[in-house]
Amino acid sequence: MITLTGNSLTLEEMKEVLFRQQRVKASEDSIKAAAKSREAVERIVSEERVVYGITTGFGKFSDVLIDKDNVQDLQLNLIRSHACGVGEPFPEVVAKAMVLLRANALLKGFSGIRPVVIDMLLELVNKDIIPVIPQQGSLGASGDLAPLSHLALVLIGEGEVFYKGERMEAHEALQQEGLLPITLEAKEGLALINGTQAMTAMGVVGYLEAEQLAYESELIASMTIEGLNGIIDAFAEEIQTARGYKQQIDTAARIRKYLSDSLLTTQQGELRVQDAYSLRCIPQVHGASWQALDYVKEKLEIEINAATDNPLIFEDGQMVISGGNFHGQPIAFAMDFMKIAVAELANISERRIERLVNPQLNDLPPFLSPQPGLQSGAMIMQYAAASLVSENKTLAHPASVDSIPSSANQEDHVSMGTIASRHAHQIIQNSRRVLAIEMICAMQAVEYRGVDKMAAHTKNFYIKGREQVTSIKKDRVFSKDIEKLAEWLKTIEFSQFTRNLSLN
Repeated sequence: MITLTGNSLTLEEMKEVLFRQQRVKASEDSIKAAAKSREAVERIVSEERVVYGITTGFGKFSDVLIDKDNVQDLQLNLIRSHACGVGEPFPEVVAKAMVLLRANALLKGFSGIRPVVIDMLLELVNKDIIPVIPQQGSLGASGDLAPLSHLALVLIGEGEVFYKGERMEAHEALQQEGLLPITLEAKEGLALINGTQAMTAMGVVGYLEAEQLAYESELIASMTIEGLNGIIDAFAEEIQTARGYKQQIDTAARIRKYLSDSLLTTQQGELRVQDAYSLRCIPQVHGASWQALDYVKEKLEIEINAATDNPLIFEDGQMVISGGNFHGQPIAFAMDFMKIAVAELANISERRIERLVNPQLNDLPPFLSPQPGLQSGAMIMQYAAASLVSENKTLAHPASVDSIPSSANQEDHVSMGTIASRHAHQIIQNSRRVLAIEMICAMQAVEYRGVDKMAAHTKNFYIKGREQVTSIKKDRVFSKDIEKLAEWLKTIEFSQFTRNLSLN
């Protein structure tokens, strides 16, 4: 059971909830903080004080005062009117992450929402009632208003959910679990939708996938090095420490460990003096991607415990401040950075694929074909990889440099962070397929060299990979192989290959 406090949630705990079905609960102190904040909101309403979002309209309507008898209608209208999301739904795991993150943010005690609403969010997480949330429609400032409105609809018994493998009306799923819809009170609708949880949830899921993919890319690259009789000298510790980047040093150390007992690597001058950059510069390129991913991780770990709605309530309601914590710029930058980092893992992977299949660049059978000429072998797999990396280049264009004014210019600068997170997620899926293609080609190459000469780590990975994709004995529909191996790379617990890998 993961205990939420509003301040201490980690990416590892999110992984436990999202991928290993761990349940969650709120800490007693956080519930007390939320209740105390709620009391402040109720005093503001009873005293008819003018406070944005509690006794006023929203956005450009912030100067319109709302009678206290209409606060419930105000919140209901807010949720319904802002549920303008379009397009395909977010993946279920992302939508679940949104619910978890919204609950955690509200538990900080700055939002003025009743504990019963937070309890309902936690029920959705624990019972796997997943809101159907369209991916498109958020500007990433003033919060992820449209996506989070679709989340909030479920709490009031409206909208749709994924539940027990089906897509259904929210009220049906709530009824099956014995849950009653909630009537939102003052500020609660605003507290539910004013935040960065859509871009952050997509970012968290993307980062967890990207981190695993980055580790896998090193092991796949190590197999390619064996398939091409690569020169191991380029990974020497002395070279890496001479430059000084920790991530470069660590990448090279992992590859040296993977290949420590390989009989397929060579020394400089043995077959050639030096390798092409796509082999020789793996520590420098992959290490730079790790630097970017470390930055992304740091920002996500802050944001998943951040208060991002508006206004925020301090000092028992004596201080209610309208600010801009809902602005997604920090996560927008991080997502754009992650896009570039993962796209480069695919870029350099595609160049290694070319070196594996191009007979002008190696001494292997052309295109790794079992019968060159009669059978094309991996020829068009390289085409597919090239197409994917080219698509990544367009997706990697930074979304965060764009802004379109909204709400009659009241909200005149926005982050587009949710677009950045969605594009990052797509780049990760594309890049995983590129790396799957590299692995297929690398496995074929090491078979020509001699599997018995492989290092223990790469041989173990090869054996597991061959359980997914068989050797190329004749041409077949390789699309199925690529997709099967990519799915395996996404779902395997990669730690089984790295957990005991000591770099000391």
